[in-house]
Amino acid sequence: MMMIDRLIINSPYAEPERHWRYERETRRFDLVEGRRSAGYVVASGDSQAFDDPGIFVEIPLVNQIRPRVAAWREAGWPGVSSITKRLLEHWLDPEEFEARRFFFCQLEAVETLIWLTEAPAAERVGIEIPGDGGAFLRQCCKMAMGSGKTIVMAMAIAWHILNKVAYPQDARFTKNVLVMAPGLTVKSRPAVLEPAAVGNYYEEFNIVPSALLDKLRQGKVRVRNWHAWPGTARSRSRNGAAWTSAASRATKLTPARCWARWPTPATCW
Repeated sequence: MMMIDRLIINSPYAEPERHWRYERETRRFDLVEGRRSAGYVVASGDSQAFDDPGIFVEIPLVNQIRPRVAAWREAGWPGVSSITKRLLEHWLDPEEFEARRFFFCQLEAVETLIWLTEAPAAERVGIEIPGDGGAFLRQCCKMAMGSGKTIVMAMAIAWHILNKVAYPQDARFTKNVLVMAPGLTVKSRPAVLEPAAVGNYYEEFNIVPSALLDKLRQGKVRVRNWHAWPGTARSRSRNGAAWTSAASRATKLTPARCWARWPTPATCW
């Protein structure tokens, strides 16, 4: 088996240009040009081999979206609002690179969310993201550990709130955001997403231009722990230990219940 002599072969600030490709027949890794297709690896049937490479399963929808977002980016993000364009230009401003520079994966993630919402309909022909039949439109940006997901959440929140403040009648946006954390430990981390919090990411990483910070604070961001969601069904096992049904909570989440005190539906993450 050919050994990989170096793991880092691309810049984190640009779209990947090369990747290591594994050839199952020869059991070799080859360094090839081009970005790796989006996908995941599953185990090779009943294989018990310790070095079983698994089977790569492509995700066609992601691979359809990527080149469209890239072409849209190159064209200058047609169709976006003036607020959105200001944010995108701010995030990509070379004069800010010395103080902070976002990774390509972070920019591509938030650009994809924006493209799905603001790009002209003609750009999105044939792209259908399957739902689960619930009240929420569910969109997911899958990112690796350590790639800066919380910063992407801050970008998405700023994009929503600032657009809603500027265009209050635009139903595509909201200024009410509920961040659901899966555990108490994790809950403390997204606190930086609250615009008024000390050390918030909008100022810490210069995500929002200083002139727009007051408008950002017109939004409401709440970070809550999933297990503490009010009104969730609780039951007990035979030995008396308490447990909470995640499935029953999921069926009860609706835009109205997401934050009942707010006059408009909230965006949940």
